[in-house]
Amino acid sequence: MIGGKALAPKALVAELSRPGPYPVLRGELALVGLPGVVFTPASGTALPAVAFGHDWLQPAARYLGLLRHLASWGIVAAAPDTQRGPVGSHRGLAHDLRTALGVCAGVRLGGSARGAAVSVDPHKLGVAGHGMGAGSAVLAAAVPAADTRVQAVGEPYWEVGHGVAIQAVATIAITDTRPSAVEAARAVHLPGMHLAYGRDLVSPPAAGAELLADAWAGESSLRTLKKATHLGLLEGRHWSDVLLDGKGEAATRTLTRALLTGFLLHRLGGDDRYAAAFDGAVKGTELRSA
Repeated sequence: MIGGKALAPKALVAELSRPGPYPVLRGELALVGLPGVVFTPASGTALPAVAFGHDWLQPAARYLGLLRHLASWGIVAAAPDTQRGPVGSHRGLAHDLRTALGVCAGVRLGGSARGAAVSVDPHKLGVAGHGMGAGSAVLAAAVPAADTRVQAVGEPYWEVGHGVAIQAVATIAITDTRPSAVEAARAVHLPGMHLAYGRDLVSPPAAGAELLADAWAGESSLRTLKKATHLGLLEGRHWSDVLLDGKGEAATRTLTRALLTGFLLHRLGGDDRYAAAFDGAVKGTELRSA
């Protein structure tokens, strides 16, 4: 674990709401056959990595600020841009999240004329997501790392990425999935940080994050951002905005970025200074730990 005095919640939010100290590079997962983006620090070895799942109908482009922010704090952040149709597969997105982690952990990223490059520690992998992507992140985490079973249709269970060892899960304004993420949570014995949005009419906390937290098999915290709506995390505009309640909110994005960054630095990076992201009393939120 990384030493140092733990930051008070207010200081943690103030620090992690700002961009981190690392220059950031952007790459395309499509270069290895998976549509999507990846953001990395300009250099670094044995870094933590997270695969982030998008909400229903949303392009990965609506989360670029979040991904860039994570990378600026030394976290490799990848987002598959798949399963975006009206009936996108939740299991398919979970598969793609694991594939993205497999790419991050197995491919040397970045690089420059001076030979600098980025590598990911395969023991520092996490999944996160928003809405539908949060549910898919839970499905991805529920699959044992060594599970290579074959589905009834005869296709490999997870193909690329079936062996990745996920260490932490973060969900944001989760909507349930098919198969059910709430049921899958009973098999996830990992730290889980669940962020609910208090004014979410698409997936109210009582119908989403609270059920998930109650079912979670591992250590978990449930934090409600009181004034946030379901779309509060999103950036820019998209035609789907007319179908969903809420809107992009700068305050929601800022607080969510700080909490997610702190959780990942703590649980994947081993930095105890940011423990309050998981269980601290943060202004504007209500916390329930288990």
